[in-house]
Amino acid sequence: MSEIKVPELGESITEATISKWLVKEGSQVSQGDLLLELETDKVNLEISAEQDGVLSEIRKQEGDNVSVGEVVGLIGAGSGQASQPSAPEAPKAEEKAAPASEPAKAPAASAEAESAAVAASPAARKLARERGIDLNQVRTQDPIGRVYPDDVKTFSTQPSTSNQQASAPSAPKSANSGSANTASQPAADPSKPVERKKMSRRRATIAKRLVEAQHTAAMLTTFNEVDMTAILDVRKRRKDAFKDKHEVGLGFMSFFTKAVVGALKQYPHLNAEIDGEDIVVKQFYDIGIAVSAKEGLVVPVVREADRLSFAEIERQIGELAGKARNNALALSDLQGGTFTITNGGVFGSLLSTPILNAPQVGILGMHKIQIRPVAIDAERMENRPMMYIALSYDHRIVDGSEAVRFLVTVKELLEDPESLLLEG
Repeated sequence: MSEIKVPELGESITEATISKWLVKEGSQVSQGDLLLELETDKVNLEISAEQDGVLSEIRKQEGDNVSVGEVVGLIGAGSGQASQPSAPEAPKAEEKAAPASEPAKAPAASAEAESAAVAASPAARKLARERGIDLNQVRTQDPIGRVYPDDVKTFSTQPSTSNQQASAPSAPKSANSGSANTASQPAADPSKPVERKKMSRRRATIAKRLVEAQHTAAMLTTFNEVDMTAILDVRKRRKDAFKDKHEVGLGFMSFFTKAVVGALKQYPHLNAEIDGEDIVVKQFYDIGIAVSAKEGLVVPVVREADRLSFAEIERQIGELAGKARNNALALSDLQGGTFTITNGGVFGSLLSTPILNAPQVGILGMHKIQIRPVAIDAERMENRPMMYIALSYDHRIVDGSEAVRFLVTVKELLEDPESLLLEG
């Protein structure tokens, strides 16, 4: 018998959530087969089988929190059989008949007893209880009739008379349980369906840290705008030759990363953090690039950006973004950034106030490039491709004048992109 244990998860991470079992109890597995996926605060990890055998027991279900070293399942010797998961069904059938001779019970208890007679995984039962669903009403695609969490989720998102009946017994509770439960009453209206789902561990962590950043830092935002004419011209003239030489596209992020590094060297307090009553000024430039992934915002880090060429920056950003989309980022990809750049412009944002990525004290927000009329001098107006940029900073160690001058420096470097080559 081999125990399936939660492995070491990385620096400062001691707990994870089981996001998905990839095999079912009773299934045959081979050494190296993926068994389950764990979700941590930062990345997802997959656990593989360490030996051939049968997944004889699943101790922790999808949605359960687990700690490093905890046993979540067992692999035993032998061959898996399709009938194994259904072995406990015979006594359940007898249990179903037993309540007939007992006194009548409350509707909620009766529904719970009926659900208990259904062949279902522990995770499915837990989810059904949370959503007030009678498992007898849930259809399953499993050939032996066992109900799994996905079946319950599918059922709960489809308005039906059975859903309404299942939720009906909860009505008296609302009347006696105060205003908090009364507020949820509209959910029982079939014309106004709702879906309730638990936050993922990563989404909950993001929410917690963003609120902490707002409560902890004296956060302030200053704005400016950049004329993108010169950068667009460079990209138009050089993008084909750049791609042929380096086998990577020339995007905007390399220009912004270089400009940020140049400005950080002039205003080092924006490349620092607060440690108690000390200011820790970092003399290296690991720039975080915010990426929107399926599971939520992640900020992979481009290391030693001051030493990288435009092509190396573009290549690293492309690789990190690809990892984020494929949920393949390692903890080392996310740790230790000194300053962050976030680009809401790719989604069409014209202006925003980015929230600090603690413990960093500065974050630059890029936005949509928009053609706007610009005064060239007292007599001339021209339509120019303009971008608003925003700098959020921690006013505890960054003065307003320093933040404004930092942002002006970024603007000037971007409007004269050739100068970025001299800022290494």
